[in-house]
Amino acid sequence: MGLTDGLNPMQLAAVTAPDGPLLILAGAGSGKTRTLTYRIAYLISERKVNPYNILAVTFTNKAAGEMRERVENLVGPDARFMQVSTFHSACMRILRSNISLLGYDDRFTVYDTDDQKSVMKSVCKRLNVDTKRYKERSILSEISSAKNELMGVSEYEKYVLNDFTKTVYARCYNEYQETLKKNGAVDFDDIIMLTVKLFREFPEVLDKYRERFKYILVDEYQDTNTAQFELIRLLADKYRNLCVVGDDDQSIYRFRGANIRNILDFEEHYPEATVIKLEQNYRSTRYILDAANSVISNNTGRKDKRLWTEEEGGKKPVFTQFDTAFEEAEYIVSDIKHRKKMGTADYGSCAVLYRTNAQSRIIEERLIMAGIPYNVVGGINFYSRAEIKDILAYLKVVDLGIDDLSVRRIVNVPKRAIGNATLEKVQDYAEARDLSLYTAMVQADDIPGLGKTAAKLNAFTDLIGVLRGYRDNGTIAELIAKIIELTDYEEYLKDLDEEKADDRIGNVNELVSKAVAFSESKPDATLSDFLEEVALVSDLDSADLSEQRVLLMTLHSAKGLEFPIVYLTGMEDGLFPGYLAVSSGDLEDIEEERRLAYVGMTRAEKELIMTCAKARMLRGETQFNPVSRFVTEIPSECVEGYIPKRKRPSYDDYDEGYSRKTYSYQTIEKNPARRADEKVTPVKPVFSKDSFASLGIRKGVGTASSPAEVDYGVGDRVRHFKFGAGTVTNIVKEPRDYKVTVDFDAHGTKVMYASFAKLVKE
Repeated sequence: MGLTDGLNPMQLAAVTAPDGPLLILAGAGSGKTRTLTYRIAYLISERKVNPYNILAVTFTNKAAGEMRERVENLVGPDARFMQVSTFHSACMRILRSNISLLGYDDRFTVYDTDDQKSVMKSVCKRLNVDTKRYKERSILSEISSAKNELMGVSEYEKYVLNDFTKTVYARCYNEYQETLKKNGAVDFDDIIMLTVKLFREFPEVLDKYRERFKYILVDEYQDTNTAQFELIRLLADKYRNLCVVGDDDQSIYRFRGANIRNILDFEEHYPEATVIKLEQNYRSTRYILDAANSVISNNTGRKDKRLWTEEEGGKKPVFTQFDTAFEEAEYIVSDIKHRKKMGTADYGSCAVLYRTNAQSRIIEERLIMAGIPYNVVGGINFYSRAEIKDILAYLKVVDLGIDDLSVRRIVNVPKRAIGNATLEKVQDYAEARDLSLYTAMVQADDIPGLGKTAAKLNAFTDLIGVLRGYRDNGTIAELIAKIIELTDYEEYLKDLDEEKADDRIGNVNELVSKAVAFSESKPDATLSDFLEEVALVSDLDSADLSEQRVLLMTLHSAKGLEFPIVYLTGMEDGLFPGYLAVSSGDLEDIEEERRLAYVGMTRAEKELIMTCAKARMLRGETQFNPVSRFVTEIPSECVEGYIPKRKRPSYDDYDEGYSRKTYSYQTIEKNPARRADEKVTPVKPVFSKDSFASLGIRKGVGTASSPAEVDYGVGDRVRHFKFGAGTVTNIVKEPRDYKVTVDFDAHGTKVMYASFAKLVKE
């Protein structure tokens, strides 16, 4: 049997495509991973490409491991010489060997989200930043966005020169980076940005890796950000043997910095590229695909493609609207229980998907009441638990003593009566001599004013010294066991909370198991390698999807997965798409939400059940929302169940003093069981008569006969309530509105409808 036997014609074309840039547009369920795997195997076995010259990049460690294993099964043990890794893992390898060129210690540590928050808290304190006005979380988010766009401190300072708020962020960015570097640390965004910086500033290093990786393959290309795009561009620019696989219709991570233009504009960057579409679906029924195609076709920013299947039959998607969210949850749980009782489905065949985590609570309660086992994917990450972070902090200090954050975390774990005043004296001593906090502690006897406390610091540093002996002469698991033993950590956990101690000790034991497995799989690996792998683990890497339990997860968590039966819940405008996306007037926001709906629908193999509620408690208030526009975009012949026809709001939808009948986001009496058609508490309507005028709607008219005029033109400066100031670059008159393109100073180019954007001319 030949290597390419069993591939469909388009998969075969992708696998055997000639050298040079290759774009594989792979629709949901079209065999994307199989095609990419066979492409690698074909290069090795048929094109005689040296595996050492192949770099394959994925987004999770789990996906990388599975791809490596599949290729080895196809071509044999030679495949182990290729590199299959995540973006961050690939860059970590490069930085470990070369980061000293950028002035960093090559034994740097990686700060996670909690570490970053701790650093930013201290930064804001040092800079006297008012954290009530400038939230630490917002500052970190802005820094992350800057790094994803490859803006270092100096570039960012120039970019925000005329924005007072962001000049505060710039000061924090500068201090934050200096703190990280002093601590011998980087954050996740630094890993890629610093690698790009290394390649740009040291051409000889870039050329070495270009010669190493002559063939580059990137999975899930639609999820790449600007920094990842530039990294791959730099590496591939010499030989241009770049194969990217992705689906623009499944680009759902814009909030993380993903740039859909990377895949949409691939042919502009590589005019000689071969483009192949994989549209045959092997996952879902024809009815599910028809429904999903009809929804996603409403997006304008996409490559033209349509999923199809040779499989006939199957059930149509079902849509049901309930009076309340309670009834919605009750129906879902009852339906799952009935399927299990009748033997038509196991619990593990069912997945409940929702837009926001908050929606899971009521479903979880009903599952518990019904005695149905379930798992919530995307709960607290194992490595974010306090007890695990304690042990990892010990490991970081044992491995690299310049990490001040880890030192501060464990200096009183367990309690050693080393107070803040003592730590401040040690910190002052360290800063005056440009030392790390731990190095200063080693010199405790020389620090003025410590008195008897110096002995406590000596005991701590002596402990670290003993543990370093176990690091050098034992396994990582043995080192963790010694940390637990010498610190009497189990007793410490019992003193903290007797009831939770057993669970926490169990988590620590699981970390020991992780260390054992790591050492068995990589016998030559170091403690630094272990800490690096732990830092790169994602939620889904650790999720066990094999158990017979109903799975609850957000739509973002569901990407890449598939289930026989999918319940797509909360299909209401204001919830999905969210209120901010609806109100911003930004077409990109709505199109991103529509892609998310498409992802949710195409997770279903056999049955898709969509639900919504007329009344739902959100943020402590019961609200009415209309049926999601994504449901109304499905043709009636593709779905079972009544779908109300969508219409634009009019004056007739309102009564003076009462919430609107079908479109309101308003409060009613806080009783989740109250029927949606009962009399509601008098409140002010969301839309005033003035706002209806801005929508081009006249009293008694459901739709506008002509668009309201705009008082600005191309080239004018305007302001948006969310995106700030920008310049109008295009205006297109449509039957019901004006489509306006604006180049915003701080948020790039946006396309929006004038009536919703409410742009104000400056």
